[in-house]
Amino acid sequence: MILLPPALQRLVTRTIADFFNTPPGRQIDFAEPAGEQALVAPDSVSWQIYKNPITLYIGGTAAVILELAEPRVSDALWKHSSFRRDPAGRLRRTALAAMITVYGARSVALPMIAAVTRMHAAVEGRTDAGLRYSANDPQLLAWVQATAAFGFAESYSRYVQALDRTSVDTLYHEGVAASRLYGAHSAPVSVAHMQSLFDSMCGALHPSPIIVEFLHIMRSLPIFPLGARWLQGMLLRAAVEIIPSAIRERLELGAAYGLRPREHRLVRMAARLSDRIVLSGAPAAQACVRLGLPVSYLYRERHAPAPAGAPAPSAEPEGT
Repeated sequence: MILLPPALQRLVTRTIADFFNTPPGRQIDFAEPAGEQALVAPDSVSWQIYKNPITLYIGGTAAVILELAEPRVSDALWKHSSFRRDPAGRLRRTALAAMITVYGARSVALPMIAAVTRMHAAVEGRTDAGLRYSANDPQLLAWVQATAAFGFAESYSRYVQALDRTSVDTLYHEGVAASRLYGAHSAPVSVAHMQSLFDSMCGALHPSPIIVEFLHIMRSLPIFPLGARWLQGMLLRAAVEIIPSAIRERLELGAAYGLRPREHRLVRMAARLSDRIVLSGAPAAQACVRLGLPVSYLYRERHAPAPAGAPAPSAEPEGT
């Protein structure tokens, strides 16, 4: 656990808080309502992993690459979302939704997820190849949920702390309740299930100019504060690096898109440092405050991810 000097702590905390609460009218106080549980328990693998902004960025970027490789998802995302018009805003809204899903009080998370599913109901169309799609298609929703879960688990395991199979199984199982609320009833619940999905989907994934455009946007968009912007391109390459090799080859994301020599060590250093710095204004810390836990709760050594054989929490949230 690391506490930064007060001035630097305030700067980092404000930067993180601003990122998650920038959308006008969407400010969320994760410290309220006092005592109200989230969809996932505070001693879960999810709470431990999702607190790390570096691996969230890496994992989330990898997930979008995998989503854009599926032509129907790609068409829905590129034609019907605001990503190309307002990429920074879209990233913030997506990150905020993820934080609410994991750390938000149930009374906040449930209506937010319901609103997302209502918006998805209006998104439908046909790809250039003639494939019909709907954003509420359970198969496509399962792919989106799967890529996100894989990205966050793999980035944390690769760059912070290796997770054993039981840990990752537990993480996937913890996401079942939220996945079903989003309409993804067949989202993977284990490593074996995830591998089976990747194997079945590989042939349906294709390289695309949209993926190249996405990578260009992510490389040039000023997402990080000026003093940390040098990290941005490296973390983008770290995201490509964690994509399964067979899929990466199919998407023509060769060595030029991955980490350069010596960058693996730098990414690991940044991710591990990020995992130890207490960000008191971030959603994870504020959610701990809501439940009467110390701000530093998730940074204590005894809360390292997923002891082998840890029981999985209930798959269904209350009130569903």
